[in-house]
Amino acid sequence: MKLLLTSGGVTNDSIRRRLIELVGKPISESTALLIPTAQWGQPACTPESVWRSIAGAWPDSPNLGGLGWKSVGVLELTALPSIDRARWVTWVRDADVLLVDGGEAVYLAHWMRESGLADLLPSLDETVWVGVSAGSMVMTPRIGDDFVDWRPGGGDETLGVVDFSIFPHLDYPGWSGNALPRARRWAADMSGPAYAIDDQTAIAVVGDAVDVVSEGHWELFPPQQRQPGGSAAQK
Repeated sequence: MKLLLTSGGVTNDSIRRRLIELVGKPISESTALLIPTAQWGQPACTPESVWRSIAGAWPDSPNLGGLGWKSVGVLELTALPSIDRARWVTWVRDADVLLVDGGEAVYLAHWMRESGLADLLPSLDETVWVGVSAGSMVMTPRIGDDFVDWRPGGGDETLGVVDFSIFPHLDYPGWSGNALPRARRWAADMSGPAYAIDDQTAIAVVGDAVDVVSEGHWELFPPQQRQPGGSAAQK
């Protein structure tokens, strides 16, 4: 599986071009499934926010569903255990792209395991996973306690598909808690590499290759350069 891990979605031309490169054809010729499941686990999300993501109706950006796909459908992971696996596996395998919306990453990880989607991922060699916020964080080993809003087991562990962690929405307007000093404190508690990325940044992962695509601001906190309570950042 190819990954495009974003904070805010496909928000600029650089991220859009990288998406097209990963898919290998224009968006207008590509099919997508949008997964809104993470929103149900996040107290700040509502049925309206789910609809906006599906319809591409966010005021500032068409984001996921409104990018001009050949076709786009909705895959709700909480429903999958109640239907025949053969039905939904075919839908997933036929899609060029999985668009995975933000919300609560631990909740999303739970339903990816519960539905069986997590087990299917290693076989999706050519599928592109486009994550937004929690939809990106779910692929990391841990998200940090600050980002956990759903705690049935009390932990912050996610799927660990990649070996780095992600702090999203860096320096987001009006979110003082998402400034760089907080990201440094968060990174000090992560065991592996950690990225802080703003909404104009994405991390592309293909096999062992990791590259950052950005028209904004991002920071990498390598473990060997971190000390509790602070960080030395690299770009």
